[in-house]
Amino acid sequence: MMNEKILASLREELNEQTAQMHWRELQRYFAGGTLISVAPELDLIDVGARIAADDKASVQDWMMAELLQRVSDAQAMQWLAQDALLWTVVVKPWILVQHERRVPPNAAH
Repeated sequence: MMNEKILASLREELNEQTAQMHWRELQRYFAGGTLISVAPELDLIDVGARIAADDKASVQDWMMAELLQRVSDAQAMQWLAQDALLWTVVVKPWILVQHERRVPPNAAH
């Protein structure tokens, strides 16, 4: 089981680094293969913290359920057409993106 103190610390750090970016600003990272799409039903910060903490079980579960995957060509084309505004957080070497960010109920406003 993951150490909750470590996860809490990672979540706090990543939450401060989360930003919104337009798709046009992210296209070069898509071309480089470093963009990972996080489904709206997942919490972007929690996913980032679990990746940073090397929680392989959670990441594999999300990948198997297609809730976490590389941005597809079709998704990229749709976001380009919309000039979508995406939530982003960097967890090297990846940039996690989410079209609609779910804010956890205990998050400060």
